[in-house]
Parts: sequence; structure tokens; C-alpha cells
Amino acid sequence: MLMALGLLAATPPASPTPGSSTVASCELEGVVDTGSGAYLSDCVRRAEAGGHSALLVRLDTPGGSLEATRAIVRAFLGSSVPVLVWVGPSGAHAGSAGVFITLASTLAAMAPGTNIGAAHPVAGITGQDPEATGGAQMARKVENDTVAFAESIARQRGRNASWAASAVRDSVSISANAAVELRVVEHLASSESEFLAWADGRSVQVAGGDTVRLSTRDARLVELTPSLSQRAVHALAHPAIVYLLFLMAALGLVVELAHPGGIAPGLIGVVALVLALVASSALPVSTGALLLLLLGAALIIAELFVTSGLLGATGVVLLGLGGLFLVDRVDPDWFVDRSFGVSWAWLIPTTLVLAGAAAYVAWRSAQTRRLPQRGGDVGLVGEEGTTLAPVTPESGEVFVHGERWRATSPSPIQRGAHVVVRRVEGLTLFVDEVKT
Repeated sequence: MLMALGLLAATPPASPTPGSSTVASCELEGVVDTGSGAYLSDCVRRAEAGGHSALLVRLDTPGGSLEATRAIVRAFLGSSVPVLVWVGPSGAHAGSAGVFITLASTLAAMAPGTNIGAAHPVAGITGQDPEATGGAQMARKVENDTVAFAESIARQRGRNASWAASAVRDSVSISANAAVELRVVEHLASSESEFLAWADGRSVQVAGGDTVRLSTRDARLVELTPSLSQRAVHALAHPAIVYLLFLMAALGLVVELAHPGGIAPGLIGVVALVLALVASSALPVSTGALLLLLLGAALIIAELFVTSGLLGATGVVLLGLGGLFLVDRVDPDWFVDRSFGVSWAWLIPTTLVLAGAAAYVAWRSAQTRRLPQRGGDVGLVGEEGTTLAPVTPESGEVFVHGERWRATSPSPIQRGAHVVVRRVEGLTLFVDEVKT
């Protein structure tokens, strides 16, 4: 027995079985904003705390907030767990701010049919350089700072620093194959599993100078999901969502003003307006575009009271222009490619629907104005009721429109007779008997 225990103690521990290692997995799809930045930074911490072999990040982004990007880069460079970035699937891209995130990874791969680059900001829908709109000195300062940022990341990770600089200065964008040839990324992989199989067994350096040997082949992927707040901020941080929320706010308030007392349309409009303002704070939204949206909504509301047609049409046009210029592309704190904004596929249908809705509300308002007045003194004329007491030229009492009224009549009318209101003076009704 003792001999058996001694042999067991001398036996080296068994090596991990294939598939026993785990790789934490997260995804950045869409704009780099406060929510997605906090999520990726949190993924690094959770991967370290969970003792995972690596952190795999699936990337497909047009770019985003430079502040959020710097937070992600700091987390990647300071991670004690290797960070593997895969730009995929085919058709995805690492645009603008996505360049810095890819360069900051320990190892990077791209799927065939993807691209990376174009980290230089452009202004407006015309694609003007920021120097033409924001001043030469400010543009040069922002550009030099961002170039230094990209070069320092590339050098630290042993990647092509000159290409990183050209991606910022000249807005260079390259395909996945070219990225491998230029040492921007290390591998071309059509899937995550292929990337992990290629990375298996490689020795990489993590924060603190420690060398780690990757064990990623057949590793079990552990999906790290974002928190509710991170998911909500990221979901709202899209120009099309902000634009639709402003339209919902405008329509809700218009319907509430057209039909007071509905409550639900007004409540929906207020909630949509608050969400739109919250979402716009997480995006490079142009102040001028917001003013156009608010002015457009105000003109549509004014159409309810004027019914000219011109105010409503102008309001719809202003809402469309507000959506078109919603993204402020000269904001030095944001790096996004030219595709980021409210697309025509969203803008045209929503503008047409809004124009139709505004026209319908204006038409209904005009119809309402042509109806006879039902409230006040004028609204009582023609109403019928019943006498509660005998009505004479001097006095009497009738029940009309759910209320008791003092009444007179040129001819005496008995109690309980059916009468009609001919005239109103103050609180006295002048009535005639209705002969049945």
C-alpha cells in the first residue's frame, strides 16, 4: 500500500486533455462608443480574473470615439492575458478607430474579403479635410497626435509603424491579404477556429514582459456578454437610431397636440426625445443638425394651428436635412469612416412617411375647423332639452346638454315639454317648444 502511494506521488501530473483550455470571447460590432469601450475593457478584466488562455475579440467597426478607443488600447496593452483580434467575418472592416484596436492586439488576423485603414477624419458629406473647416493648426495638431498614437502602438506590438502613420495621414485602407504582407496583422483566417488553431503553441509577450505560450487549439469559447447599461448605450449610439428617436418625438408631440388628452402619444414623444438626447451625447452629433431637427418639429406643430401647408412642408425638409448632417465629422475626438451616418436608405423612407403623417394631421385639423362649434355659448344653440319647471317670458328652468339652465320663452311652456335652444345670453337660454 505504501509502495503504491509512493509510485502515485512520483508520477508527474497528467497534461491537460485537448479542449480543456478556455478562451474568453467578445465582439465589437458597430461604432466604438462609451458603451462598447467599457465592454471591451471589462472583457479584459474578466478574462484575467477567469484565468482564460486568451481573449478573442471579433471586430467589425467603422470607428468611433477616440477616448473610448484609447481606453480599449490601454486595456489591451496592459492585459496579462493575450488578446487576439479577428476582423471578420468576410465583409467586415476595421475602419478608423478600429485600426488602433487591431494594432493594440497581441495577435491579429483578418478574414478574406475584409479591410483595414482609413483612420484620417473627414468633414461632412463632401469629404473635406478638417484643415479646410477647422483651421490648419488645429488639424495638424490633431493629426500629429493621432499619428504618434498609432505609431507607438505598432512599435510596441512589432507591427508596421510606417503603415500605421500613413493610415492616419493619408487615410490608406488595405485588404486582408495586403495587411498580412505589410505586417499590419499576422494571419489570414476565414474563421475564429482557424485563427485559434494557427495561434496555438506560439509564444507571445504580455504586460510586464512575461512570455506566455498560447494553448488555443480546440479551446472552449466562453462568451462574455455586455452588461445591460453597456448594451443600451451601444444600441442607442447610432445616427439612424438618434434620427428615428427624434422623429418619434416629433410625431408623438404632434399627435398629442392635435388630440389633447390622448396621453400615450405625448408620453411616447417625451420618452423618445429624452432617449434621443441621451444617445446624441454619446455620438459626434452636430449642434446645427439638432437645431434643424428641433426647428422642423416646431414647424410641423405650428402647422396644426395655421394649416397653411407651407409650414408642414418646410418642417419635413428641415427634419430630412437634420438627419443628413447629423454626424459631425470634424469632431477631433472621433475617428469614423465616411459610411458612418444616417444612410439614404433610412433617410428617404422615413422622410416620406413623416411627410405623409404631417399631411394627414394637417388635413384632419382643417376638417375639424370646418365642423360646427360644440362648446361654449355658441355650441348650445340648436341643442334640445326638457323643461324642469314651467317656462314663461320672465322665468323658467330647463335641462340641456347635461346641465340645469335658467330659461325663458315668448310663449308659456309646461313642465316636462321638449324644447330647443334658439339663443344664449349670459346664463339664460331662450328656448322654443318642439311640437311632436
